Amino acid sequence: MANVARKEPLHKFVHHSTKRRALIKFALVLTIFISYFYYVYLKFGVETGFVITILTWSFFVLATPVADAGFLLDFPLRLAVGVKMIYTETLVWLIAISVNLWFVFTDAGIYGATPILELLYKIITTPYPYWIVIILSATGTFLSIYFADELVDTTVHKERVKFQKHKHRYALVALLALFALVFVVYLHLVHSLNINFLLQ
Repeated sequence: MANVARKEPLHKFVHHSTKRRALIKFALVLTIFISYFYYVYLKFGVETGFVITILTWSFFVLATPVADAGFLLDFPLRLAVGVKMIYTETLVWLIAISVNLWFVFTDAGIYGATPILELLYKIITTPYPYWIVIILSATGTFLSIYFADELVDTTVHKERVKFQKHKHRYALVALLALFALVFVVYLHLVHSLNINFLLQ
């Protein structure tokens, strides 16, 4: 099956430079995730802290052009069942969208807990022009996870043909997505501070 990749023994993630890079990336993202949860747990308690952590995770899924947040699920699933990460990233996006739909309609007040969640709420509830961030981020994310699969499939960086072929396209999409996100942050700050004259 095309969507099932070869399972790799764990020792290869130490010896092969590409696989080692994927493993290090996963370890760093997991450390950041756990550290952030611990911080919000101390501030808001277990239940609210968990919700804030998941919603913050969904912000990085939906509004940044890299697959780092989704990598938390993609990489272990790739190791456990051999499904290519390009497919599990679709599941990641469905989870992120579903979680936000649930809280937007049942407990929108939770988005006021942190500035990042306030911005996420603004992006989700303002289709134009803010959804351009989500569209560009989706494009960048799926390109980056396409490259991440290649990291696991190869043994040295010179074998990364897909990355070499498409890296300039990815850089352009990532730059556009980050520019759009910065613009959205600017608009959000302007509106939240009532600096209306800047928009006239």
